Parts: sequence; C-alpha cells; structure tokens
Amino acid sequence: MYLRAAHAEHDLPTLRDFIRANPLGIITTAIDAPEFPFLQSSHIPWLLDVSPDAKETSLGKLRGHMARANPQVKAMVAELTSSGSRTLSRDVLVLFNAPAHHYVTPKFYTETKPATGKVVPTWDYAAVQVYGRATVHFDPKAEETDAFLSGALRDLTQLCETEIMGYERPWTVEDAPESYTALLKKAIVGVEVEITSMDGKWKMSQELSEGDRKGTVEGFEALGSELGKCMAQTIAERGQKQKTASSK
Repeated sequence: MYLRAAHAEHDLPTLRDFIRANPLGIITTAIDAPEFPFLQSSHIPWLLDVSPDAKETSLGKLRGHMARANPQVKAMVAELTSSGSRTLSRDVLVLFNAPAHHYVTPKFYTETKPATGKVVPTWDYAAVQVYGRATVHFDPKAEETDAFLSGALRDLTQLCETEIMGYERPWTVEDAPESYTALLKKAIVGVEVEITSMDGKWKMSQELSEGDRKGTVEGFEALGSELGKCMAQTIAERGQKQKTASSK
C-alpha cells in the first residue's frame, strides 16, 4: 500500500481501534503449491490481541478461523504438512478497510477548480494493513487446535455481539448444542498471525487546500445520505488533525 506522508497513520492506538471497529479483514497468502494459485485471499473476521502488560510498541496478534474446504487453507495445509511446521514460511498480509469510501468529484473543489481548472477526480478511503507470520491450527485431533478454536470462537462472538451489535444480553457459543459446535469446529482451522508491522492510510482529502477541503465536506453533506455524512465528518476530522500536526 502506497503510504504518502499526508495520508499515513502510524499511531498504534488509532490502528488498533480501527481494526476492532472493522474486524473483517482480507488475508492474502503467497504459497508455492502446484495445484493452487500462488496468491490467494479470503475475507475473515479477526480478533486483535494485545496483552494489557505489553509494551506500548507491542503490535500483538490476530486470531481468526477459516473453512477447511477453502482452497487457500488447502494450500496452507499442503505447505505445512510438507515442512512439518505449523507456521507458514512467508509472511501473510491482512487488509482491513473502512466501510465508508467514496468517489470524489472535481466539482467539490471550490477553490482550485474555478481558479486554474487543474483538478481531477479521486477516491477517498481508509485502510490498515498488517503483515505477520501465520501459524495454522489444522490438526482436528490436537487438543491445542480445539483450545485455540474454542477460545477464538468465544471471544469473536463476544466482540461482535456486544461491540458491533450492542446487545446487553449477547448470544454465546454455549447457547448452541455442544455436539453441534463440536461438529462445526471440525470443518474449520484456526489462524494466528504474529504481527510484524502495521500501518494505516486515511486518504481523506486532508492534503487539499482549506478551501477545497471545505468544499469537499460541503459536497458530501449535500448528498443527504448517511454515507455522505460519514465521509464529510471523517474528512473534516482528518483535515483538522493535519492542520494541528502542521502547526507543531
């Protein structure tokens, strides 16, 4: 991901909050397996774990699960079975995207467009990219696999039911028959990513002149949609942050 200085975000608390608010990440692997594509990607929800007593610079881990029938998983298992390891030889990439993104028309640029006409369309969005070493818990007979999957499913459900859905009385894994969940766990594998780097990109028109940025905010507000309102708010916030950083 191209991290232009004006758009880059390296603040760990901000990146962590983004992942927890947008837990559906796209995992991409590069695996040499003749029967599968070299590059494969899958959407899966993740838990971000950072120990309470960890250093402020600690990146933490991602925990998730994938369908055993997924061709990407089959490529992972093929490599790991061949190597006798549970950790993939190459780093994986997990990309998290904000749900609010939008085309930006040059008509929003109320300062530069009438002055010079030197404007072009763009697209505003926010994303966080994570690189790390992936350990795959794929042996259905191993106690460690069962323990990892049980914990990941329980914790992910708790996160989604309370933080995303906002339920005071959340649904729990224990609400389903144990025999049923045990059967389903045989159809998935656990994936644990030890994070080695994490960066964010908020491309939200913050590099524009104050007049053009104001026009962009007003343009999105004028759309009269929830998406437009969200875009306008984010652009205003990132613009203010850029302005504050520049004045220091």
